[in-house]
Amino acid sequence: MSEVTNTPPISNSTPVKEEKIFLEGPRSRWEELVFSFKVLLEFIRGFRVLHFVGPCVAVFGSARVAEGSPYYALASRMGAEVSKLGFTIMTGGGPGIMQAANRGAKNVGGFSIGCNIILPKEQQPNTYLDRWFECRYFFVRKVLMFKYSQAFVIMPGGIGTMDEFFEALTLIQTRKILDFPVIVMGKDYWQPVQQMMETMLKSHMIDSTDLNLMLFTDSVEEAVAHIQKHALEKY
Repeated sequence: MSEVTNTPPISNSTPVKEEKIFLEGPRSRWEELVFSFKVLLEFIRGFRVLHFVGPCVAVFGSARVAEGSPYYALASRMGAEVSKLGFTIMTGGGPGIMQAANRGAKNVGGFSIGCNIILPKEQQPNTYLDRWFECRYFFVRKVLMFKYSQAFVIMPGGIGTMDEFFEALTLIQTRKILDFPVIVMGKDYWQPVQQMMETMLKSHMIDSTDLNLMLFTDSVEEAVAHIQKHALEKY
C-alpha cells in the first residue's frame, strides 16, 4: 500500500505560474524573499520524506511510453534487477518509464519511491510507489533526485530525460557529486547522442575521460554489473 506524504493539496496552476514569474527576471525584494522561503520549505519537506529511504538508483525516462512496449518492459526489468542489489528505485513518480521501473522494484519486493512534479497537465503518482513527494518546482525535484542517488539509469525519453541525463554528467564532470555510474539503456535510441559525444571529443570540447562516465548498453545484466562494481562496491 502506498505511503502518502503529508503534502497539502496543491493547485496545478499555482506553482507553475510562480516558477514562471520567478524566472522572468527581478521582482521586488519582498517577493524574492517570500519565494526563497517557499523553496526552502519545499527542500525541508523533501529532506524529511526522503531521509530514510536508503541509497537509491534514479531511473529517468519518458512518461509517454505505453505499458506493453519494449522500453516499458526493459525499464521494469531494470527496476527489478537493481532492487535485488539492495538499492531503492527512485523515479519521477509518474507514468511510462517511471511507472515501469517502480513496478519492477515492487514485483520483487524492493522499495520504490517517486519525486512527482506538479504540472499544468496533471501527473498523478503511479500506483507502485511506497513513498512519494510532490514537488512544486523542477529545480527542487532535480536536486532531491541527485542528492539521494548513487547511480543513474537513462532510459529512452524526450527533452526532460535529456535534461536529467546531462545534469548527471555535468555534476560528475565538475565533481559536484562523486563519479557515480551513468547507464544509458537503448543503444539504437541513444546512438545519435553517442555520436555527438565523439564529435565533442574530436573537437576538444570534452576529454576522453568524460566518455568513461557513461555505459551505453542494451543488456540489463551488463548494466547491473556496472552498478554493482562502480556504485555498490566502490562506495
